[in-house]
Amino acid sequence: MFLSNKRICVTGGAGFLGTHVVNRLRSMGCSKIFVPSIENYDLRRRDDVQRMYQDEKPEIVIHLAATVGGLGANIDNPGKFLYDNAVMGLELLDVGRLFEVERFCQMGSACEYPRDAAVPLQEADVWTGYPEESNAPYGIAKRTLLALGQAYRKQYGMSVVHVLSTNLYGPGDNFNLATSHIIPAVIKRCFDAKEKSEGSITMWGTGQATRDFIFVKDAAEGIVLATEVYDSPEPVNLGSGQEVSILEITNRIKLLTGFQGDILWDTTKPNGQPRRVLDISRARAFGFAPKTLLEAGLRETTQWYVQSR
Repeated sequence: MFLSNKRICVTGGAGFLGTHVVNRLRSMGCSKIFVPSIENYDLRRRDDVQRMYQDEKPEIVIHLAATVGGLGANIDNPGKFLYDNAVMGLELLDVGRLFEVERFCQMGSACEYPRDAAVPLQEADVWTGYPEESNAPYGIAKRTLLALGQAYRKQYGMSVVHVLSTNLYGPGDNFNLATSHIIPAVIKRCFDAKEKSEGSITMWGTGQATRDFIFVKDAAEGIVLATEVYDSPEPVNLGSGQEVSILEITNRIKLLTGFQGDILWDTTKPNGQPRRVLDISRARAFGFAPKTLLEAGLRETTQWYVQSR
């Protein structure tokens, strides 16, 4: 296999997604894996990035490190989300070019897509409009890295792969309500309400917005597969290909957690992007196939949360 004997750097490899990517690589026999810690390497600083490349001499870089959060965190931190994510990727790409890495796979986001792009979202539509306002700074940071990767491929022949992932969920997710995404947030709110004997939980928006949720283990497999076999300047979508409303996902989690109270909707709060589901035909063409059905993934995530509390 292309990756098996390579020195691989996985930024963010100790995080939610990164842990599963590292596990996937190890299951394939990859043993030369390096995960930089922020204590040793602040990837926003060029000196630290240069020192990391010099110390570890990676041949493959999988860039997953990011400053991320849910809808509220995106609204509260637009400058930080844009700066941190753009500068990390810019420095890692540029220094990686100088060190002549063989392949650089970077994690993009469905937040790069325009607010009102036709669904299912196709990679060719990334640049057809402005992203949804609430997460535009994050999406623009990722778009910047897409453009730089394509420019470096054209000018320097650098093999840069850009993966556009939809909403992740699964074991090890972030359940901090200040920064979590929708699925872990609903799981935690339901359990907290049960413990406090509260009669309801309140969700943002109307519940009518839709999303495409991909189980983290499926996403990890797709990222590793894209790193190994997909060598193209065009971005590639990773998702489940299934569209589900926030209302439906909330009701499913309510049943799984055994919460008996009401779900209230605060319509003064934003919905975010109205619809989001990805066309994953490009990824399917190189062998990607999401395996985990939503109900099974939600059950495993809920069980993990109960066991880890």
